Amino acid sequence: MEQRLQKIIAEMGLASRRKAEELIIEGRVTVNGRVAVIGMKADMLKDHVKVDGKLLFRPEKKVYFVFNKPGA
Repeated sequence: MEQRLQKIIAEMGLASRRKAEELIIEGRVTVNGRVAVIGMKADMLKDHVKVDGKLLFRPEKKVYFVFNKPGA
């Protein structure tokens, strides 16, 4: 699913959405080897998104288990 680059960078925990916009404007973000522009979208399953030359990996989804221990 395609998402805006600002949201992807923010979800990765690298920066806030506003700071992510600054990174894009400064030319520090690339998608598939091309310099990103504001408003650009990417799909983390298909596209290679890099910030300062470092590839961003899609985080694994967390799984939570809830157990109920009976009182007796």
